[in-house]
Amino acid sequence: MEQVQPKVVIITGASSGIGEATAKLLAQQGAKVVLAARREERLKTIVNEIKQDGGEAVYIQADVVSSEDMQKLAQFALDQYGRIDVLVNNAGTMPVSRLNELRVAEWTQMIDVNIKGVLHGIAAVLPTMREQQSGHIINISSVAGHEVHPTSAVYSATKFAVRAISEGLRVEESPTSRIRSTIISPGITESELLHTVKSPEVQAMASHFTALSISPYRIAGAIAYAINEPEDTGINEIIIRPTLQP
Repeated sequence: MEQVQPKVVIITGASSGIGEATAKLLAQQGAKVVLAARREERLKTIVNEIKQDGGEAVYIQADVVSSEDMQKLAQFALDQYGRIDVLVNNAGTMPVSRLNELRVAEWTQMIDVNIKGVLHGIAAVLPTMREQQSGHIINISSVAGHEVHPTSAVYSATKFAVRAISEGLRVEESPTSRIRSTIISPGITESELLHTVKSPEVQAMASHFTALSISPYRIAGAIAYAINEPEDTGINEIIIRPTLQP
């Protein structure tokens, strides 16, 4: 992991699940990790655990829905380490339901977090990466960003959008600014996402999803793999899911 070791990595949604696992794994491999999420106490605990294991980590409370928070996050990373090498746009929400349930507030929340949050992250780090003439933005999409199932229409729409934004970033920036873009599309993974579901139909299926789920460290490993490729190589997209997932 010689490419990972010297890098400064910002991770959003780092208070649990894929974000927490990624922070811990990359810190073990020598990266300097900057954790961001809304739950400050969880961030403090995770950073302390990383430091106890010999890693280097700092945190700042931030909400990806706020463009101002994301700008503060980027500046915090620069103040701490002087550069930003990688952004892992991981924060997301998944209150899935059928369209006829008319959960309009939940649709808005998914659009704000899953799409606008990704754009806010990109906007916060892109000027620095362009100035450096290097950088890597990793956006967490989903298998739902490749196919649509009943109850997933809006969530899938947001994750299709993440893939479009990531590819747009690649074609615009990679040839000139050497900024790499990677889409990671996880399948069913252990996380707190199902805790946001209020639809009775989806709640009834939760135990089935839980039985199939894989560790978030599997996704963290894919993220580490993409980061560790030499700068002349872009890993543009990875789909990773449980072997048993249809």
